[in-house]
Amino acid sequence: MHDLILHHYPTSPFAEKARLMLGFKQLSWRSVTIPPVMPKPDLTALTGGYRRTPVLQVGADIYCDTAMIARRLEAEKATPALFPEGQEFVVAQLAQWADSTLFLTAVSLVFQPESMAARFAKAPAEFVQAFSKDRAALFSGGNVSKVPLEQARHQWPTLMGRLEQQLSRSAGEFLLGAPSLADIAVAHCLWFLKGNSVTSPLVDDYPHIAAWLGRVLSVGHGSFSELSSGEAVEVAREATPADLPAGGFRDPNGFVPGQAVSIAAVDYGVDPVEGELVYGDAETLVLRREDTRAGTLHVHFPRNGYRIEAR
Repeated sequence: MHDLILHHYPTSPFAEKARLMLGFKQLSWRSVTIPPVMPKPDLTALTGGYRRTPVLQVGADIYCDTAMIARRLEAEKATPALFPEGQEFVVAQLAQWADSTLFLTAVSLVFQPESMAARFAKAPAEFVQAFSKDRAALFSGGNVSKVPLEQARHQWPTLMGRLEQQLSRSAGEFLLGAPSLADIAVAHCLWFLKGNSVTSPLVDDYPHIAAWLGRVLSVGHGSFSELSSGEAVEVAREATPADLPAGGFRDPNGFVPGQAVSIAAVDYGVDPVEGELVYGDAETLVLRREDTRAGTLHVHFPRNGYRIEAR
């Protein structure tokens, strides 16, 4: 058995989503702190170019995107369930909405000048410039663009008003009764806004939302210990990728196991990862790749939100 290794940094909202999933499952894990901006040489050795945060590593298996990480953690420990039985579709779709519409609106609000000034008040000017340049590159080439600040401010009362109403009328303490991935996916966007005094009132002004957010965040992050990024690369090099499931889904575009392909996100952070397609099903695509430092790796991607192209 290999340790769960999370590559992340403290202020990343999607990293907080992964940390909350680990806490929800009460799992033990190793924490690798990565740079918030490129370059990330040790992470790149593992992913082959995928640059988004976070990444989960289990030996020589690398899981990209929190949608993929959620399914890997569900396989690691079945209960409590991120996808409660009978609610799998609703949970997955609500989480997808949170990770796209709600998150991109929150990003616009967090990145407004007043909020940025508060967020980076103690940061060196050189880092702020590097961060802004890195995030501009992150959103270059994808099929989404940043929500204009005026539009984000305009629609925020609608988004929060609907959520406040849902929580005020819910029979339970969570969005769908039992806690699930849906709660965590919505919560990490609001956690991002809670990061400074400029945007925190956008959450705190809604009492049912504020109380619910406290309940979700109280699951914590599980138990973890630190690991260096170099040590994580060495873990991968000494490991062998886990066996893949037998069979697999017939790809609708005709891709077959053994084919040389590239896989990339379609929205932002669209840097492609090249390798040999070794598995695909309705949710997952897996590439085998070789790295001079990390050895033989299987890199796992969600099918939804990613494109696959022949090399």
